[in-house]
Amino acid sequence: MTKLLRTAAALCGLLAMGPAQAEQFKVLLFTKTAGWHHDAVHAGVTAVQELGKLHDFEVFWTADAGRVMNDAELAKYQAVVFLLTTGDVLDDTQQAAFERYIRRGGGYVGVHSAADTEYGWPWYTKMVGHMFHIHPAVQTAVLKVEQRDFPGMERFAPRSLFTDEWYEYGPARAKLNYLLSVDESTYAPQTDWGDKKGKGMGAFHPVAWYQDYEGGRAFYTGLGHMAATYRDPLFLHHLYGGIYWAATGKGFRADERRLEKPPA
Repeated sequence: MTKLLRTAAALCGLLAMGPAQAEQFKVLLFTKTAGWHHDAVHAGVTAVQELGKLHDFEVFWTADAGRVMNDAELAKYQAVVFLLTTGDVLDDTQQAAFERYIRRGGGYVGVHSAADTEYGWPWYTKMVGHMFHIHPAVQTAVLKVEQRDFPGMERFAPRSLFTDEWYEYGPARAKLNYLLSVDESTYAPQTDWGDKKGKGMGAFHPVAWYQDYEGGRAFYTGLGHMAATYRDPLFLHHLYGGIYWAATGKGFRADERRLEKPPA
């Protein structure tokens, strides 16, 4: 009888605890490269995994496109992060599956060299928004806020120092909402690779942006070249903001606006 009572008490305790709480959303972290391989990949993976723990979302990491770029697998995730991908990483069948995923309301997050990925896939290049052209050496420059009312933007100062590999991009391929830009007067954008040259983008040099895209959502940040950047709380909060928006579609207002009380 005593053993039965102990068993019953244990079962009651388990029932009282209720079901385990699931994470708020699931993210596929994709890191396949078919060109330049960034040293920061593993630091980036660790950082996104830690963001998952901090903000209670599930992260599945792979570089194996054949394993996840199909309808059944993609349906498990609310957002897909292309972290430091390069080159031609998906075949035609996988590309078609990813297009269907976005059109069903999925989210895309591109980090840094995601803009140096899949140049021959027009649908993808339009989703990214701008494609990589060239970059100078890593330098410190002034980062400028273009829009604060977006998740993850509220901690940036209007102008702040940031060190990164400042991509020079080609023309916009879609109507984009810009979040960050870099002040070209604060660093040297000129570079010469022989067959390719760069002189900067002029008065407006975008760094991060987002758009609604064919039924889904797409966020891109050009920050994140260096491994050490993935230990920067400001950058990580910016990255989480993009993931959060891509996965949920929820916006954010940085400053609460109150209507003034009319005079008596």
